[in-house]
Amino acid sequence: MSLFDVLGSKPRLKIICELASEPRYVTELTERVGMDGKSAVHHLSTLEDAGLVESYETSRRKYYRLVKSVELRATPEDRTFVLHAREAEPNDDESER
Repeated sequence: MSLFDVLGSKPRLKIICELASEPRYVTELTERVGMDGKSAVHHLSTLEDAGLVESYETSRRKYYRLVKSVELRATPEDRTFVLHAREAEPNDDESER
């Protein structure tokens, strides 16, 4: 699946927006983006397969965090789209883990 396909889903974009600020666990994500757990896990799996998010476990919760930053640029002059994914900058509290 191409990065355009992965990012062409509103639910996945909502999840990415939520994870851009801080890691979240599945139940928290489902509440914040308004979807059921099964759908959230499906979208998170797709994002993980694309290398945009990763998961880790602490105590009894599985957290997901954004590991790549995604930039889309569209230029009207030459009618091109540039989609670029690169390693995300770690947050201060993430670097302590």
